[in-house]
Amino acid sequence: MAQSPAERRMRDTRDLTSFSGGTGSESRNGKDGQSPSSILADRWRRVRSRLQAELGEATFNSWFKQIELAGAGDGRVMLSVPTRFIRNWIVSHYADRLAELWADEDAAYVRVDVSVSTDAGALRKPAAASLEEVAPACDAATAPEPRAFQPAAPFGLPQGFEDAGVGAPLDPRFTFDAFVVGKSNELAHAAARRVAEATDVTFNPLFLYGGVGLGKTHLMHAIAWEIRTRHPERKVLYLSAEKFMYQFVRALRFKDTMAFKQQFRSVDVLMIDDVQFISGKESTQEEFFHTFNALIDHNRQVIISADRSPSDLDGIEERIRSRLGWGLAADIHPTDYELRLGILQAKAEEMMQRNGPVAIPAGVLEFLAHRIVSNVRELEGALKRVVAYASLVGRPITPEMTQEVLRDLLRSNDRKITIEEIQRRVAEYYNVRLADMLSARRARAVARPRQVAMYLSKQLTTRSLPEIGRKFGGRDHTTVIHAVRKIDELRQADSGIEEDVDLLRRMLEGGHAPN
Repeated sequence: MAQSPAERRMRDTRDLTSFSGGTGSESRNGKDGQSPSSILADRWRRVRSRLQAELGEATFNSWFKQIELAGAGDGRVMLSVPTRFIRNWIVSHYADRLAELWADEDAAYVRVDVSVSTDAGALRKPAAASLEEVAPACDAATAPEPRAFQPAAPFGLPQGFEDAGVGAPLDPRFTFDAFVVGKSNELAHAAARRVAEATDVTFNPLFLYGGVGLGKTHLMHAIAWEIRTRHPERKVLYLSAEKFMYQFVRALRFKDTMAFKQQFRSVDVLMIDDVQFISGKESTQEEFFHTFNALIDHNRQVIISADRSPSDLDGIEERIRSRLGWGLAADIHPTDYELRLGILQAKAEEMMQRNGPVAIPAGVLEFLAHRIVSNVRELEGALKRVVAYASLVGRPITPEMTQEVLRDLLRSNDRKITIEEIQRRVAEYYNVRLADMLSARRARAVARPRQVAMYLSKQLTTRSLPEIGRKFGGRDHTTVIHAVRKIDELRQADSGIEEDVDLLRRMLEGGHAPN
């Protein structure tokens, strides 16, 4: 008798939450007194361990680190991942291998399903640098759909601010949900969250600083949106330091400084972006100083951003630099590879949701994450450029096409590749110690990366075979010849080695040292 959809959902829920994991031959408490959930967890750990050993640390961390076991039963295993893009990539490339690994653990498992987690909070990618400050690079055709709240004028401002044009409008894309968090920005993100969610003043001022395109503006907009959602009655004013200076000069010109003071000192939250732009402007700094003090004295929240720490702000008065360091100064470091890849994955997911399926191979994202290291804005711009070219010209996105389209961007960073750089890059890629790769160790986990590094040294440098051998712990030139031949053979027989070598070559040709 056929089951109704509701009955099937109830059965699936029962199966997937029971963590039975058994084949029917085990008791309810499992072998040796283990519970079924414990048995299943052990199997999952073994599957992950084997997968990690096969793929290598870099690939595993990029695509499988966040995969979670959701349950098992009825002959299938359910895994979950945080985004649809990662889910599609895993299903396309590793569905069969996952099924084989689980079948090795228990032949009763004949199917592995991968779904997108509905618990966005629990499985969100530690997740952006940010998708920050890309508004100038977007046009109407590529801009994301607006959020539920998108006022035409700055929100939450005192009466008359909208008409006077005092504040700057907020970008609806710059929210906490759209911010990808990594080690380089986790402190700034956590502090921004705390300030946005708190009912009282916590860090005052909150000072965010870092280089261009790393997420400062995104976080400031996200704070404002969050306060707007949680406390719509609070008066929030966001603007750049340049606009603050313009408003002050305008007030002087029209002899209306009292109205200026009243406007800026009547808000609950004042947010000033890129405060370094008032450097050397003595009159503006004087007014900023008094406004800052007035707000702090009345327990109003102040949030400032700059491209450097308070103590390093040249051309800013000492008394201002001292006060900017009163609260919490949170720096945003340059992005690392994992964070750049996470941003690209999030951006690719966004493109899929907006424009439908976009076939962006994983290798292309990894290539971009390795090659474009300057800032997030340039990274996202490169991805948009590649996708736009593929759409307009009708060509599939491949690593070769990506290199062709971004030739000018990549050429600006080209330089001579050294054996030392190849060794460092290969050691980082395979997650082995550089000292081990140059040692006499012959374990496969060390020997294979060493052979790849020798192969790339022969391909990408003009050094002779004896010179290459000496750079690898004083080895003979015949060892280098063997390594080159071995990798050539493996590239023909093993697609994994072929992908590794091609990706490493493109990374090295980008001319950037590892972060």
